[in-house]
Amino acid sequence: MQIGTIKLMDRIVGGVLCLAIGIANIPFAIMRKFMKRPAVKKILVVQLWGIGETITTLPALRALRKRFSGAEITILATRRNKDVYFRNPDADKLVEIDFNISSLLEFMRRNYRKFDLVIDMEEYLNVSAILTFAAGKKRVGYSHGLRSLLYTKETVYNDQQHSVFAFMDLARTVGAEIPVKKLIPVQFDKHDAREVDKWMKERRIRSGEFVVGIAPGSAESAPSRKWQKEKYAKLADSILERYGKKGCWVIFFGSSDERALVDEIMTIMKLKENVYNAAGFFTVRQLFCALQKCKAFVGNDSGPMHIAAAQGVKTLGLFGPNTPVRWAPYGEKNAFVYHQDSCRYTPCINTHKGQVPDCLYSRKSAEYQKCMKAISVDNVMMAFGKIAGK
Repeated sequence: MQIGTIKLMDRIVGGVLCLAIGIANIPFAIMRKFMKRPAVKKILVVQLWGIGETITTLPALRALRKRFSGAEITILATRRNKDVYFRNPDADKLVEIDFNISSLLEFMRRNYRKFDLVIDMEEYLNVSAILTFAAGKKRVGYSHGLRSLLYTKETVYNDQQHSVFAFMDLARTVGAEIPVKKLIPVQFDKHDAREVDKWMKERRIRSGEFVVGIAPGSAESAPSRKWQKEKYAKLADSILERYGKKGCWVIFFGSSDERALVDEIMTIMKLKENVYNAAGFFTVRQLFCALQKCKAFVGNDSGPMHIAAAQGVKTLGLFGPNTPVRWAPYGEKNAFVYHQDSCRYTPCINTHKGQVPDCLYSRKSAEYQKCMKAISVDNVMMAFGKIAGK
């Protein structure tokens, strides 16, 4: 099912269902206030969307594990983000669902009130609240929208802080909290590592060399997050020129759908050596491994940016429609470039409000994507030099 269709159905059908269920549940909610709460032995954490967002929920998951060390923690995820939880020590089980009626109903049938506590990590989706309502005795989520009617405890989504702390606020409602200095690395196995090593060896990229990862793409739901391909070409040339004596390599990462975009960028580039197109070559877990081998990374506000930050790579994020206040690559050694004064609408993407426009200006307008156009190659090279070294 297409992303746009999923969101439309979630907003209309999901909203109506949240309202109906919420009203019907009022008498039971009143009764439960006078009932004794059972011990928390089974916990479900719901997170159904993007890889980058999911990565920023992992510190909150760790806080839950620390607070409820004896409980069994299950993750409810989708094909899109399940690999983030691979071999995660803070989760015991993973359940995968699809965005179709049969899959959703089957989950609710099998798991009705099975969990003592459910934490809904989704910021906006109504379907996650419905699944939470079905599965949990005690239910925690954000307080905005009709979906809040289905929780037993809510917290305000504070959009003036990093998403790491917005998700930690959910954990805090049940007494779970840990300090967060950096993101939690995502895992891969020996097979993933062998495939990446083979790819690197075939291109004579040796361990320890100055490898720079660049991800010029973005999620299909928000193409206006992309920096211009001509600028990426010039950036890659500039990096190779500045760091070439160190045995510098530039590797472009992305999905198979972005391979053509990278081909265009490499065609525009002046330098043709020590640069490779890896878009579409790696599985998600192999991408975790490949990005970990980079010394530095540059990319749009996207999943690869958060992966690089989680893997301890010096990461530079380029922002326009979205705000780095919430979504910057988290960690002290990371940075971002953002010109908020370039457009009166930025940030126009607010995922917790369901606002993910392409751009509020027409694609035919000279104003289209002006927030990203305001970022110059010099801006990026200056910021890159600070994190990667001169």
